[in-house]
Amino acid sequence: MFPLSILPLPGELVPLHIFEPRYRQLLEDAENNDMLFGIFFNHSMNKEKVGALVRLESIIKRYATGESDIIVKGVDIFTLGSLTKHFKDKLYPGGKARAWGVNVEQLASLALVEEYLTYLRLQNINGPLKVFSIFEIANEIGFDFEDRLRFIFHDDEKKESFLLARLKYQKHLLLEAVKAKDVFHLN
Repeated sequence: MFPLSILPLPGELVPLHIFEPRYRQLLEDAENNDMLFGIFFNHSMNKEKVGALVRLESIIKRYATGESDIIVKGVDIFTLGSLTKHFKDKLYPGGKARAWGVNVEQLASLALVEEYLTYLRLQNINGPLKVFSIFEIANEIGFDFEDRLRFIFHDDEKKESFLLARLKYQKHLLLEAVKAKDVFHLN
């Protein structure tokens, strides 16, 4: 278990800098045993005691000091039952957790995909037309902590409407920024 003040969503890639000996040991175990580990969302607003189950995707850089820059990928959400200072005979914390079994591949509706593609075009991002999962879209919107918690606790239908509302708001902000560029002139 890795308590941090972040809550990666399923499918999200997260860079981490590993420097403490206990988490260097966790990294070594994850790398050698293809082991998943939990990032417990260590924040006062986390009343439900949730976290993200992650997998080591890659090690970007290893330093002579033993530190590492890594990328992990969210694969599920969990609810933490208990947390112990040391996991078995390890330096790093451990705990009992219940994985939710999130469907990372859950496809987004056509309406949500169309809204998302419009949002991308407003940012001058053109990519191949493809089918998107709701988590792929959620990971691109840039939720704050509160929105991440709201999103994961919604049922599937409400996740869609939540994403649609956030995309419409983001589009509104982008359009207002474009309008503002035409109003201000540099001298």
